[in-house]
Amino acid sequence: MATTLTETAHTSATDRKGRRLTYLRAIRDAQSEELSNDPNVVMLGEDVETGMFGTSGGLRDEFGPVRVRDTPISELGFCGAAVGMAMTGLRPIVDLTIATFTYVAFDAIVSQAAKSGYMFGAQAKVPVVYRAAMFYGGGDAAHHSDRPYATFMTVPGLKIIVPSSPYDAMGLLKSAVRDDDPVLCFEDKNLWGVRETLPDEEFFVPLGQAAIKREGSDVTIVAIAGAVRLALQAAEKLNGEGISAEVIDPRSLVPLDWPTIFESVAKTGRLVIADPASRTCSAASEIAATVTEELFGQLKHAPVRVTTPDVQIPFSPPLERTLYPDPTRIAEAARRTIR
Repeated sequence: MATTLTETAHTSATDRKGRRLTYLRAIRDAQSEELSNDPNVVMLGEDVETGMFGTSGGLRDEFGPVRVRDTPISELGFCGAAVGMAMTGLRPIVDLTIATFTYVAFDAIVSQAAKSGYMFGAQAKVPVVYRAAMFYGGGDAAHHSDRPYATFMTVPGLKIIVPSSPYDAMGLLKSAVRDDDPVLCFEDKNLWGVRETLPDEEFFVPLGQAAIKREGSDVTIVAIAGAVRLALQAAEKLNGEGISAEVIDPRSLVPLDWPTIFESVAKTGRLVIADPASRTCSAASEIAATVTEELFGQLKHAPVRVTTPDVQIPFSPPLERTLYPDPTRIAEAARRTIR
């Protein structure tokens, strides 16, 4: 599958010619393009009319209050409503604001969005996108700092994307809106200000296609969401020591691009997974287990996970900042596989 598809460009795509867009602006423009492209695309959620964080600013004025509307602060209610909207022909984009709010909407997402296509014998489709920003590393405390994508990886019927750049934020989100299955988009708040020059023409990033961010021959580092940038810094540090690290960004966790990961690990014989989520039953754990099952005879060292400990996130910045993967921890994990 090609990484980009060129179609008729919309106004927002034309407006971005030669511009370096932030991660936030890329999300905003992706939604604008899809609202322009298809009258069945609608947006709903908390503060989408005002665009509080910058991902929906001006969209209500452009597309009207019927297609872009604020909801009551009732995540279970509006996430459930989106399932009904999707099953009757609309393509809702739901802004949950903060990723931990997905817990409040768990029944609507897991019992309805994920299962309805199967339980109705494929007579109904549920093309809904749930967007959720992962606030962590900024003193937001336990109620607002979870990275819950691994929880939803265990639910058949859901697709999960974790964009790590403005390019991927736009391309993956546009693909998600056009997908006929429910998609959860987990956006890393630590990337909001990252800028990137995007193509002038409209483009898409297919779900289930990883990106090799840096080629290498000694160790494979699979990094998720905000950890991708940290892994690239670690790889640069390792390169100065004569260690060649290949960095892979899965981009989507369901479906996961196993062939790209397997091919890389078969080449290097070593695997490190950098995952900002907690360790137990994490995406890192699943990747490590599957690679061990499939490539056991080709591994030169057991896979190493660099994750967050299984603790609640403290409000205290000095306590919190030590918890997450960083370039030093990732580089040290890579060295362990080579010693």
